[in-house]
Amino acid sequence: MGRLSRRTFAAGAAGAFGSVLTAREAAAAVTGAAAEPNGAGAGGPGTVDQFRGMWLATVGNRDWPSRPGLPARQQRDELLGFLDVAVARRLNAVVMQVRPTADALWPSPYEPWSECLTGVQGRDPGWDPLGTAVEEAHARGLELHAWFNPFRIANHGDPARLSADHPAAVNPDWAVPYGGKLYYNPGLPQVRRFVQDAMLDAVRRYPVDGVHWDDYFYPYPVAGRHFADDDAFAAYGEGFDDRASWRRDNIDLLVGETATRIRALRPATRFGVSPFAVWRNRGTDPRGSDTRGGVQTYDDLYADTRGWVRKGWIDYIVPQVYWHIGFAVADYAALVPWWASVVDGTRVQLYIGEALYRAGAAGEAAAWQDPAELSRHLDFDRNHPQVLGNVFFSAKEVAADPIGAMSRVVADHYTTRVRTPRG
Repeated sequence: MGRLSRRTFAAGAAGAFGSVLTAREAAAAVTGAAAEPNGAGAGGPGTVDQFRGMWLATVGNRDWPSRPGLPARQQRDELLGFLDVAVARRLNAVVMQVRPTADALWPSPYEPWSECLTGVQGRDPGWDPLGTAVEEAHARGLELHAWFNPFRIANHGDPARLSADHPAAVNPDWAVPYGGKLYYNPGLPQVRRFVQDAMLDAVRRYPVDGVHWDDYFYPYPVAGRHFADDDAFAAYGEGFDDRASWRRDNIDLLVGETATRIRALRPATRFGVSPFAVWRNRGTDPRGSDTRGGVQTYDDLYADTRGWVRKGWIDYIVPQVYWHIGFAVADYAALVPWWASVVDGTRVQLYIGEALYRAGAAGEAAAWQDPAELSRHLDFDRNHPQVLGNVFFSAKEVAADPIGAMSRVVADHYTTRVRTPRG
């Protein structure tokens, strides 16, 4: 996801599912297995709990709704279709993007309704997508993790296109244009508090199983562009040796404070992050991975993802290991053991983000044209007991499965239903 989610995909969600289960059939299919302990129920003796998830992206109508402006009934039917697909693939979790661009897929008092629903930011779609998703996912034995993007305001750079009551329109000093997009300024304490309040409103209203963030913190660097936080650094940067350290501290504050508030508000809700998989290259830091990534989250996004694990601030981490086995710059077979070593000895659970969207896609490497590549990833993961599951990007490909890569994963690895692991 992240930059990867901006790719263009031709297939629409509608009609992509094949035969799907009814809500009653789906619920019956997981009765017992989802509620039984290890070694019991449909999984049989020796069954191991695993997180088997898919991301359901709404930004730019990537996965759902198939287009903005559909009638509420059709939107709902498409959403339930994706939940049924998750059950049919023997997944047990859906990570649904509910705050794609500082807007909301629930009736939020903080931010406007999302444009992806009606085509007009702030227009009421006539139903509650997040509330429906939580209820219907749980009826099917699925976990529903609410996926938020903390600081992205818009995938364009024009504040005039925001709804009149958008917080970034009401507080223009909170917004920073950068690389043709708009972002909230993480260096402002009032911004950090506001985005927490906006996200946690959903946690307060609904029994979501997780609060999930992806890889956007400070934006990915754009060559020749400066993120204009000079005034904020002058006001709040005292005591820091450099701006990079101050920026990392801003993100650390956001993560630590959010973790504390989630645990106070709804203790059963887990907090997870899905970062770009390269924390730092070993050439930059001996603690880093044996990679040569052009982006390093610690240095470029100011996100100390390794540190959050070691400090126990988050409950799970899903690095986006979106490369094939043997890729020289960032080898899947190098990154998974590195992340396993990071979580080892901590309470943080490790799931691996998988680039299903690459399977069979035009222009991808030969490895991605092989339907067995992703199944080999899960074979590899078995050798690392710290890996407790996988999450697939994203729902459209889980449903359409253009070259059968997802079906191969299910046949090889998901022969029975299991529940998600518990800490």
